[in-house]
Amino acid sequence: MKVIPRIITILTGFTLLLAGLVACAPSSQSSSSSSNTTTLTVATVNNGQMVQMEQLTKQVFEKDHPTIKINFVTLPENDLRSKVTQDVATNAGKFDIATIGSYETPIWAHNGWLDDLSPYFGKMSAQDKSSYNYDDLLKPIMSSLSYQKHPYAVPFYGESSMMMYNKQIFAQHHLTMPEHPTWDQIKQFAQELNDPAHGVSGIVLRGQAGWGMNMAPLDTMINTYGGSWFDNNWQPQLSKPAVQQAVTDYVTLLQKYGEPGASTSGWQECLSLMSQGKAAMYYDATSLAGVLETPSQSKVAGQVGYAYAPTKVTTNGSRWLWAWSLGLVKSSQHKDAAFQFITWATSPQYLTLAGKTFGWANVPPGTRTSIYQNPNYQKAAPFAQIALDSINTATPDQPTANPVPYHGIQYVGIPQFESVGQQVSENISAVIAGKMTVSQALQQSDQLLSSQVNKSNTAGY
Repeated sequence: MKVIPRIITILTGFTLLLAGLVACAPSSQSSSSSSNTTTLTVATVNNGQMVQMEQLTKQVFEKDHPTIKINFVTLPENDLRSKVTQDVATNAGKFDIATIGSYETPIWAHNGWLDDLSPYFGKMSAQDKSSYNYDDLLKPIMSSLSYQKHPYAVPFYGESSMMMYNKQIFAQHHLTMPEHPTWDQIKQFAQELNDPAHGVSGIVLRGQAGWGMNMAPLDTMINTYGGSWFDNNWQPQLSKPAVQQAVTDYVTLLQKYGEPGASTSGWQECLSLMSQGKAAMYYDATSLAGVLETPSQSKVAGQVGYAYAPTKVTTNGSRWLWAWSLGLVKSSQHKDAAFQFITWATSPQYLTLAGKTFGWANVPPGTRTSIYQNPNYQKAAPFAQIALDSINTATPDQPTANPVPYHGIQYVGIPQFESVGQQVSENISAVIAGKMTVSQALQQSDQLLSSQVNKSNTAGY
């Protein structure tokens, strides 16, 4: 969570990350207009899956539910987190549904900012329960969205991380990507495939500051290199040798073989380069692969290979686990309507609708077992099995080689992480830009952690 200890918004800045879906569902008590119409406000993040949901909401949901209107508030990920967190933490009541992530959900639930969804599922009719098929939801994803074993959000899409590579570029250089590569192999590939004279980067990676931006892939490197943010006594560990080596390798990949302007590149910029054939490799979220396989969006559709996340000394924490999900905000005045929208947008029927409308490769992935058994999806998504395996084998409760007091792979599941994670990410971006050394950045980061995180203010998380 992007929250600074001691600040009420403490636990949910990250939530804005997910603030992609603050939905208002139909309610018998309308808060809007002179008619019998309920308007729900959804905070949403500006990525492709959420944009598609907004389109289908207007085209299908609102036509099928004429007394419910959905107002989407769409913002960049970082902006969304801060604004949604502030609203929910102060019970301002602007949003009915929040698009939140695996980081925010248990923290918000602990803070009493979200409604437990169990009673709402319990009230569903037998027919609606059968249609929704709650047990079809992927268990690792639902575990990340639960607090005290109760669901406080349901996933719109889920993801892990994997290596994506241009098969034609590899073939031209007579190279073969292993199914389970190591980071040492990736470094060698990046060096051999980097071709700036022809506008091709050996690898593209997130360099833009943000605990959900550059720290997401970098944290998996730190984990698999044997490092961690803290030891079991909450003592900072970022300046330790394993972390130093992981960060050095990440920075070297970007400075020597990465995209131009890497310190400001987010996943959008990296995905664009990969889809234009201007990158040999791209390590990022499994959920982005659908874009690469869609001819209208990608020049390399059908030419991309997929491999598991690279490793170094341990597989623990080497691949992340995340879900953009819809949570019912406690202060909403239209909870039954909001729940109706939430279950529509996360249903098996929605996945079928999205597949038929936008192409099966673009179905929101990582939420249900059934989609991975769908022949249409299997045919359109050559990455499906690796993505599913990666989600099912991610280790958020054992994210590092050594025992640690926190859960989370690409984040530390404490409220303070929203703030300290952001500041550490800014140090890393400065290193990529050549404005700071790795040692300076990590020493400053450990000093920051020492001043803001301890046993007492992390208790209960």
